[in-house]
Amino acid sequence: MKVLVDTCIWSLSLRRREVADDPCVRELAKLVKEYRVQMVGPVRQEILSGVRHQVQFEELQAVLGAFPDLPIAAGDYERAAGFFSTCRRQGIQGSNTDFLLCAIGERHDMPIFTTDDDFKLFADRLPVALHSVE
Repeated sequence: MKVLVDTCIWSLSLRRREVADDPCVRELAKLVKEYRVQMVGPVRQEILSGVRHQVQFEELQAVLGAFPDLPIAAGDYERAAGFFSTCRRQGIQGSNTDFLLCAIGERHDMPIFTTDDDFKLFADRLPVALHSVE
């Protein structure tokens, strides 16, 4: 099964060299080796937006280039807006990208790999599956 990888996992794996033994970093490496990783444009943008130096940007862009973007449909944005409203009515906040990941994950029956605790709250209220470290 493919896995939609959130920005926080990529950041942990690609930007912070000192966490090579982190279980999430090992899990991402395993998913990459198994060709199970899925990327979407908004996550790619978030990852690259945090890079300050042009050389690092280009290196990271080259690494991420190995992962084609999963197409996002208009209905994904609409579903994400609905998820946003559902959660907001229950006092749960999240970013537009977070809810878009939820919508894409639902449409493709694909779990989301994240360390963002907000997704646990979303998963209690939305038809969202989370990928856990095995």
